[in-house]
Amino acid sequence: MRDILDLDRYPLDRPGTPDWQALVDRCRAELRREGMFNLAGFVRPEALRRAMDQIAPVTETLSFTHRRRHNIYFSPSIPDLPADHPALRMVDTVNHTVCADQIPDSVPLWIYEWAPFQVFLSAALDQPALFPMLDPLARVNVMTYRQGERLNWHFDRSDFTTTILLQAPDAGGAFQYRTDLRSDADPNHDGVARLLNGEDPEMRTLTLSPGTLNVFRGRNTPHCVTPVQGDTPRVIAVFSYYPRPGVRFSADEQRGFYGRQA
Repeated sequence: MRDILDLDRYPLDRPGTPDWQALVDRCRAELRREGMFNLAGFVRPEALRRAMDQIAPVTETLSFTHRRRHNIYFSPSIPDLPADHPALRMVDTVNHTVCADQIPDSVPLWIYEWAPFQVFLSAALDQPALFPMLDPLARVNVMTYRQGERLNWHFDRSDFTTTILLQAPDAGGAFQYRTDLRSDADPNHDGVARLLNGEDPEMRTLTLSPGTLNVFRGRNTPHCVTPVQGDTPRVIAVFSYYPRPGVRFSADEQRGFYGRQA
């Protein structure tokens, strides 16, 4: 794994050592403060090139083009919210998805299945343990965004999201977010409307570099990616872990996300 990850800078292969614990403590502190942590240069440049060599031909021939029109909640209605409320504004998302079963022998899958990575993530997230998904499609997805395409504003369904940027676009493709816009006690629908109107001064923009590991709590922090500009696509690997074993999508969920079922 040393030829894929920068284990000198990020000693995931040495759990329990002072350096490993210092990294875990740093990530926990950033999660509490920012709702995310980023490890720039986590994947080595030569491994990124290898990953793109493995994935690009699959994207061109087998990826699922996922176009959807949605609101920030990915739900057609919200209890006690009028249908014409500005928080329910419809937006568009387009990406091209490659699933785990299409790239079984690839850099993203090697990282995903490496046990020390799972141990580190569970410690950084203060979880007793994390388990890979059983789902052969959803466990790892590689999302490609081409000229004019984007991931639009949304709240996540899961407690956290783990991604690695494999390739940055020529321009655009910036990550935007607003930390803790809502809470379990306060949905803050008017605040959501202000964000969608571009009127929230606490909205932040982050430009990630290729090879960055980003771990993000998005259940109450809305986020999006701005439209890609130029001929170079934005390519990002999305890893799905859960605090219990055996999780998989239903057949309907698989068809909705990937256009097919396992």
